[in-house]
Amino acid sequence: MSKNLVGLGIDIHRLKRGRNLILGGVHIPFYLGLDGHSDADILCHSIIDALLGASNEGDIGVIFGVDHPEYKDASSLTLLELVWKKLKKEYTLVNIDSVIMAEKPHLSQYISDMKYNIATVLKIKAEQVSVKATTAKALGEIGHLKAMQAQAVVSLERKRKH
Repeated sequence: MSKNLVGLGIDIHRLKRGRNLILGGVHIPFYLGLDGHSDADILCHSIIDALLGASNEGDIGVIFGVDHPEYKDASSLTLLELVWKKLKKEYTLVNIDSVIMAEKPHLSQYISDMKYNIATVLKIKAEQVSVKATTAKALGEIGHLKAMQAQAVVSLERKRKH
């Protein structure tokens, strides 16, 4: 069995008035926020699913879904930390590559803070975390400000057993 593993995570949430917009643990001033059970941080959610996929440990909905009331309005950075605490005994996190698809607001000024937050929670270097942003070019639900989506790929390395 290979010791290098790759996982893919994708998350999409509707945009809604009256909710905070949180991405990578960063509060972004905007008149719409992401609707969800927790803080609906699609970036952290996609990374969580990528980690769980690479380690073959299920998915975010099973672990933190709506049938778990203790995670209502939870910080997704906290959820990311909980998942990594479970996995870090067996794996080393090599890197994360992610992309957020959002028509508005423009996210470039927040990306370094997102990378810092994620790296801090995972206890890795910010250089190991790539966060990019793109628009939907006014197409579909994302392009019409009805939703945002994030995707992440992670690379894990299985630790050697002594």
